[in-house]
Amino acid sequence: ALPGSPSSSSSPHIAEHIFVSFDNTELPLRAWLPADEINGVIIAVHGFNDYSNFIKDSASFFNKRKLAIYAYDQRGFGQSITRGRWSGWQAMADDLATFITVIKEVHPDTPVYILGDSMGGAVAIVTMAQSDPPDVNGVILVAPALWARSEMPFYQRFALWIAAHTIPWEKVTGQSLGITASDNIEMLRQLGKDPLVIKETRIEVIYGLSNLMDKAFDSAERFRDTSLILYGEKDQIIPREPVFDFYRRLPLKSRDQQRIILYENGYHMLLRDLQSAK
Repeated sequence: ALPGSPSSSSSPHIAEHIFVSFDNTELPLRAWLPADEINGVIIAVHGFNDYSNFIKDSASFFNKRKLAIYAYDQRGFGQSITRGRWSGWQAMADDLATFITVIKEVHPDTPVYILGDSMGGAVAIVTMAQSDPPDVNGVILVAPALWARSEMPFYQRFALWIAAHTIPWEKVTGQSLGITASDNIEMLRQLGKDPLVIKETRIEVIYGLSNLMDKAFDSAERFRDTSLILYGEKDQIIPREPVFDFYRRLPLKSRDQQRIILYENGYHMLLRDLQSAK
């Protein structure tokens, strides 16, 4: 059972498998807790069309190091009530800020870290770059979704804008792109069979993701947290240049509080690649 109990219907809290957010929206919650003492808490924020289970394979690695893992389905994803719809980056940032506050009540005096994977990395960035960010001990950005519209070819931007404003309910899949997300083929097959992983995306959602990536990319100068960026040299989803551009603009990297690690054989899904332990 999860620690924490419902206080009143109006205040954010976590129950057994639910995170009740700032506006009473219920978001499915998963937790992996160490057997004995907890020396730190990682809030794991999943990527696009994924859900909270993304961290499952890494959880035992962290638990053995006395780190607790909490992950919730972001609104619009997994088993959330608005699955398949885009809620806007501000609501997603408010969810994360609220969850941090709740976790700090459940685990007082314990270091809290955010681990944002792909789109989750962008959500972590916009959350922590706001004028009054929540207080955490560090942020881990795994293949963060940093692809500003300014970095996209013109025809791509134009096609996206037209589609989002004329046929937002149309759905697209990424199957025809011929992109390798990971070298862990068995894991990719399992994701293909997982009904909670979204396979077809509404164009309005892709447009919303572009807004989020834009916002995150532009937030570098305001992102002042101790942070670690992980990026795979073989990432075919998020281009290298925007990630490096973001890193170059970070304010604290000269003090070694913000670092980037490149993985020569890493793909986009670093935590689920064959070399995920590394």
